[in-house]
Amino acid sequence: MPKEELRLEVEKELTGRETEPWEIIYFKLYQSQMPVIEKAIETAALMLGTDKSRGYCLEMICADFLAGANLENGDPETLLFSMTRFFKFLPGEQRQAFLGYLNEKAS
Repeated sequence: MPKEELRLEVEKELTGRETEPWEIIYFKLYQSQMPVIEKAIETAALMLGTDKSRGYCLEMICADFLAGANLENGDPETLLFSMTRFFKFLPGEQRQAFLGYLNEKAS
């Protein structure tokens, strides 16, 4: 295990929080855009759990967009990436149900 990965795992174990490198991103939004953006983030928070950060909610909104945009004639790698991100956040029972469905379809 690389040194940085070990440090993050130890920090996670000691604090109970998962950390990763982060950065602040700034961009200009018009007042007319704010209601749509706020509503999307609020809706994502309700779906994902209100304890999730706004950045996390924005990531899931973007992943959903990428998945939809790549359904037909798109980049299958982008679609796979988006699906993998969504799968990671399913509760254990839904993960198992999803995997069972995939195994059923593959047979």
